[in-house]
Amino acid sequence: MSSAASLPPLNALRAFEATARCGSVTAAAEELHVTHGAVSRQLRTLESHFGTALFERVGRGLTLTAHGRELQRSVGEAFSRLSEGCATLKRRLDEAPFTLACPGSLLARWLIPRLDRLNADLPALRLRVISSEHELDPRRDDVDATLRFAAPPWPADLSVFTLRPERIVAVATPDVWRSTPSETAADMLAHGTLLDTASRPQAWTQWTDAMGVDPETLAAARQRGRTFEHLYYLLEAALSGLGVAIAPDVLVAGEIERGQLVAPWPAVETGAALGLWLAPGADERRAGALAAWLKREL
Repeated sequence: MSSAASLPPLNALRAFEATARCGSVTAAAEELHVTHGAVSRQLRTLESHFGTALFERVGRGLTLTAHGRELQRSVGEAFSRLSEGCATLKRRLDEAPFTLACPGSLLARWLIPRLDRLNADLPALRLRVISSEHELDPRRDDVDATLRFAAPPWPADLSVFTLRPERIVAVATPDVWRSTPSETAADMLAHGTLLDTASRPQAWTQWTDAMGVDPETLAAARQRGRTFEHLYYLLEAALSGLGVAIAPDVLVAGEIERGQLVAPWPAVETGAALGLWLAPGADERRAGALAAWLKREL
């Protein structure tokens, strides 16, 4: 038989410890937020387990028997150490930084300009951000959560805070649009320089499908266009006037507002969403606060 099998129920030990320390079942019940009867039942369970009385009634109160005093010393020390251990772990977790993995394009173009405000609004978070293009699995040991675009269904073993639907938009500088015949999306693809990215090859297909452009026109435009390894480089190329890029609207909203980029056609929803993916075992309280802040900003 294992040593764990010989232990009485933890709730019974907790009721005993509280009753012995408080001196009455009523006071113990108040401290534990249970009924008087619940504490009495736990005490009977414990006495039945040991086969001996642990308390004796003296007047209107209770006093420990010799066996009760012996048990109190061990149980009191055990609960004290347990409480200290839990407090130490809680303090260490609260003091540790919350590490967020984020794609470089989203980090540079959206999150970094807001970091000062985030840190001011959520000082207890102690956010640490790392850039990650290829390692976006939140199960990594070195992260608490991952900010990423992805389509459902989400993995069953992960908690995901959905922040907003993904919408993609075709953008270019005003000079590029002036020099590109683009009465329709098909015209633009037939005459313009298409900028693509290896990290999001499906984006142009999703956008052109929504615009009613045939696949052959897109394929021809890709043959003439330019491909970049990451979305961040793609957007820098668009800002440099090298052609027409496709990107999540949240990453180009500032440039569109300032007139650096123009989006003649509306954004298209892809079916994916920007979400905060929580690593197993991460602090859900802090993750929830971060998710709420991100959602407000978005």
